[in-house]
Amino acid sequence: MEPPFPADYALHSRIYWLSSSSISLGHYTSLKNSGIIAMLPFLLGTIRREKFLSAYHNPWKTLGVRSIYENPWLRLEEHDVINPAGGKNLYGKICFLNQAIGIIPLDNAGNTWLVGQHRYTLNAYSWEIPEGGSPLGEDPMETARRELREETGLIAQDIQWLLNLHTSNSVTDEEGIIYLARGLEPGETEHEDTEDITVRKLPLEEAIEMALKGEITDAMSLAGLYRLAIDI
Repeated sequence: MEPPFPADYALHSRIYWLSSSSISLGHYTSLKNSGIIAMLPFLLGTIRREKFLSAYHNPWKTLGVRSIYENPWLRLEEHDVINPAGGKNLYGKICFLNQAIGIIPLDNAGNTWLVGQHRYTLNAYSWEIPEGGSPLGEDPMETARRELREETGLIAQDIQWLLNLHTSNSVTDEEGIIYLARGLEPGETEHEDTEDITVRKLPLEEAIEMALKGEITDAMSLAGLYRLAIDI
């Protein structure tokens, strides 16, 4: 069977082999301990998505890029472009310097945890799943564990990939990853100075109902909760 990705990508080939071959129990245990098995759904999803998107022609042409503003969290760029109709345009693009991470904790009784805080940009209170930013070069799954512990005090023994999404693709290339956290143990929170957080434990079905009623509007929270609504 032909691999669903270019053959000259060695890592892709190894992932494909892992997903389609018979391996020994000892080898499987070694791979599981290394974290490769847990990452397979995320990696395979990324490969398939990249191949799917690469089949489409890009009608835009970039003539030049200027950095307008930058801080520790984002960079604002201005792009000189030729648009699909052949005209010249300026396109503003926000480049976030961390990857967006969301985590949905779920205990054996079917409960989850939401965090509430006042969002400055909205001037409104927002209920959300635990979220944070993963610095470049850091394992996103480790970021998920850390953010979950810092915001809720929960320590997760098992982290599973749920989905990837683009948060607002007309103005930014930011990509988010959402994980499911199981095997939960209580710990201590560690909130940042910019966080005045309320932690709320509730049944997962109630959190999904909040999303359906419009009581949760955060995009990553909605995507993750709706995914679980399909799965459960």
